[in-house]
Amino acid sequence: MVRAVSDARILARALADPASIVGLDSNGWTALLTMARAEQLIGTLAMRLDGLPMPDGVQAILADARAAAEHGRRAALWEAEMARRALSAVDCPVILLKGTAFVAAGLSAGQGRSIGDLDILVPRASLDAVEAALLAAGWEWVKPDPYDDVYYRRWMHELPPLIHRDRDRMIDVHHTILPLTARITPDAAALIAGSFTLENGLRTLSPNGMLIHAAAHLFADGDLAGGLRNLWDIRCLIEEFGTDGLDEEAERHGLSREVARSLRLIDALFAEGTARGADRLYIRRITARDGWGRPTRPITRLAFYVRSHWLRMPPAMLARHLWTKWRKA
Repeated sequence: MVRAVSDARILARALADPASIVGLDSNGWTALLTMARAEQLIGTLAMRLDGLPMPDGVQAILADARAAAEHGRRAALWEAEMARRALSAVDCPVILLKGTAFVAAGLSAGQGRSIGDLDILVPRASLDAVEAALLAAGWEWVKPDPYDDVYYRRWMHELPPLIHRDRDRMIDVHHTILPLTARITPDAAALIAGSFTLENGLRTLSPNGMLIHAAAHLFADGDLAGGLRNLWDIRCLIEEFGTDGLDEEAERHGLSREVARSLRLIDALFAEGTARGADRLYIRRITARDGWGRPTRPITRLAFYVRSHWLRMPPAMLARHLWTKWRKA
């Protein structure tokens, strides 16, 4: 059966309903695989489709993706262990975030997930000690530029990124989950207090904390790049843990609107829901891929890029920041 491919809804459908791939023609498989690679969901897709009938060439591609995802999982856990050792003498909780947290806790959201940098959350009062310990253990600054250094330390929700001199792996040290200049100010202390301890002493956010962080990252900070992967994370967390207490927790952090939107978009993309109003624009942005996995809808992408900067800081500060970056460039 030949199916027209208009955008990344084909990928969302395959993730939610793996049986939907039955009958895909060569163009459909090309679209599905290239979109999955572009959205960093190829490992997740490979796990979801494992065991289903498919062409031999596709089977080989997905087998490679599963092997790469397993390698990424082990590398992420090792990097988390290296950070744990480096910070063992610092008297503060160290909370894993995003993909590393999912695989460390053995969550379904971690199955096949692409994992890049190591992201951790620590109390803001411990930043100096954490920074010193990481530098002593071999991490170095990625951005030594003085302006960037001041910008991160004064306005951002994290230290300037660090990279290990031997392992070439990056770590992002957060002290909250949104920039200090953002209009929304989550309660980082509450997120840390509600975190769960793993066997090795590292921590993860609570299930609701993970949901809220994913929604904040997606809708209150960025331009929705990687939005499909973030929505899939949330969908997996909800399927595994439910949403008990989520509304109250989201309200505490000022993220009720973002969490509610994430639930609506999950329903629209991965279930039988229908997007209405502004949600349709978000779906349009999140699914903007063509049959070769290339980005489409440039005007929509630009609009969300501008929106992301608008959310991050007040207009006057944004203008100064962009002017400074333009002059330096």
